[in-house]
Amino acid sequence: MSLLALALVLTAAFCHATWNLFLKKSQGGGIAFFWICGGIETLIYAPLALWLIFSTGYRPDWIALGMMLGSALIHVAYFVFLDRGYRTGDLSVVYPLARASGPLLTIVAAVLLIGERPAPLAVAGAVLIGVGAVLLSGNPLQMLRARTQGVAFALATGAIIAVYTMWDRQAVAAFLIPPVIYYWGSIMMRMLVTTPTALRALPLVRAIWARDKKAVLAVSILSPLSYCLALFAMKLAPLSYVAPAREMSILIAALYGTHLLKEGDTARRLSAAALMVLGLVGIGLAG
Repeated sequence: MSLLALALVLTAAFCHATWNLFLKKSQGGGIAFFWICGGIETLIYAPLALWLIFSTGYRPDWIALGMMLGSALIHVAYFVFLDRGYRTGDLSVVYPLARASGPLLTIVAAVLLIGERPAPLAVAGAVLIGVGAVLLSGNPLQMLRARTQGVAFALATGAIIAVYTMWDRQAVAAFLIPPVIYYWGSIMMRMLVTTPTALRALPLVRAIWARDKKAVLAVSILSPLSYCLALFAMKLAPLSYVAPAREMSILIAALYGTHLLKEGDTARRLSAAALMVLGLVGIGLAG
């Protein structure tokens, strides 16, 4: 993996951990919450996306529009499961499980479906990152017994992560759709498919904006930024390297938990983080 791709991935990880922190601290709201976020994201990134469309001359065809719609539907499911996970489980349980299961499934899919052959060192690095992510949340058996519903939503979120990573990687790498234009288009599609639900819940929409304005703005800005950076990295490095390296966000989330949420248990968190750093080193050396 090149230094540029690595820098993009690490920046994306920081943005990702930060918006998840804000989402966890909010009261949530499911589709209504993310409908508001989608509207703000559309406005924020419209100037850049439109400038790229006019400056590059790129015009999405029916295949590109279909990929954007598919991505929108997958991401709606992702946001709903993630939000439900945070409402029924702890950040230190849901986030590590979702982020650890996603890249491991992605590597399997990359090998089976698009023929990638990650080096053994990269595979070992991915496993270390996954193990470190699980250890970050404590004893896995105790974790499973303590938060069954949260764990179920976390694993479902992890499976969806694998699906949208594969789908979106094909969009930018195989169909050569510019990442910013692609993601902006998927946000637009997401707004279209969720608008009927949001309009039926306008009182909830207004309540979410009144009580969780900071969280909505943080998610609206940082979520698309983190994913656009990851999409750019996918154009520069193999998917089976980028996907596990993104999970350094778990280390950042652990630091947030220790210093901001006062979750404690610093020794275990640092030990798990060390495994993840070793995993990242392995992925970088394999590239």
